[in-house]
Amino acid sequence: MTHKHLLSLGHGYSASALAPHLLAQGFSITGTTRSSDKIAALEAAGVTGVLWPGGDLDADITRATHLLISPAPTGDGDPVLAAFRDQITAQAPNLEWAGYLSTTGVYGDAQGGWVDETSPLKPSTKRGQMRVDAEAEWQSIAGLPLHIFRLAGIYGPGRGPFAKVRAGTARRILKEGQVFSRIHVEDIARVLAASIAQPRPGAVYNLCDDDPAPPQDVIAHAAKLLGLPLPPEADFESADMTPMARSFYAESKRVRNDRIKDELGVRLRYPDYRSGLAALLALESAPR
Repeated sequence: MTHKHLLSLGHGYSASALAPHLLAQGFSITGTTRSSDKIAALEAAGVTGVLWPGGDLDADITRATHLLISPAPTGDGDPVLAAFRDQITAQAPNLEWAGYLSTTGVYGDAQGGWVDETSPLKPSTKRGQMRVDAEAEWQSIAGLPLHIFRLAGIYGPGRGPFAKVRAGTARRILKEGQVFSRIHVEDIARVLAASIAQPRPGAVYNLCDDDPAPPQDVIAHAAKLLGLPLPPEADFESADMTPMARSFYAESKRVRNDRIKDELGVRLRYPDYRSGLAALLALESAPR
C-alpha cells in the first residue's frame, strides 16, 4: 500500500486541526509556514515544517499523495499556482486527493437568504472575487482530483469572543437583517478527513454549522456563559470598525451544509454556536 503523505501549503489554523486526524491514520505531513519561528511548533505536532516562500518544495510535491491548499489569493492570483503550477500539473495524475480551502464569500450578499453549492457566485467584495478566480484557476488543472471547501466564519480554541468580552471591549454591532454562518475548526478538520477517506474529485462543499445567526447574538451568549454584563450595542453605520471588519457586514446570508452530511456522512460535533462556545469555555477551564 502506498504511503500516504500530505503536503499542506500554508499550514495554518484549519490545517493544524486536521493534522492529528491524519497522523493517527499513519499519514506523514509536510506543512509550510512563512515564519521560521513556527517550525519548532510544527515539528512538535508531528508535522515536518518547511519555510515557504523561500524553501524548495519540488521533492515534497513529487512525494505527495494528498495536497491541501490554504493560502489566500492576492491581487496577483493564487500564490501556490504562481510558484508551483507546472510541478502540480505534472504530479496531478499521481495525487489521490487535493483540497482547496475557499470561502462562502464567493456567494456574495443574499440579503439574509439561503445559499448552497449550486448558488451563483456573485461576490460583493474584492476578496470574494479573488477567491472565485482562484477556484477557477485550480479547476482548470486537468486530472487534478480537486475538492473545494467553502468555509464560513471560523472559530475555535484561541479564536472566540471570550477574550474581548472579558476585556470589556466586545460590542454587539447591530445591522438590520444581518446574519452570518460559522463553523468550529474541529468540524472543518472532520469534514476534510471524511473527504480524504471518500474522495469525490470535482466536489464542492460548504463548511458551516446548522445555525446561521446574527453576530450580536453570539456575543451576548458568550457574555451569558461567562456570567458577565451584556456588551453594549453599537449601530453599524456609526460604529468605529476597521475597514476589514466593516467589509464582512457587506454580505448577509445563510449557508446550507446538507452536502457534507449527505455525501460524506459528517455529523457536526458543534452544530451551533451555543454548543461550540460551551466547549471552548470548558476547554479553557480544563486542567493542563
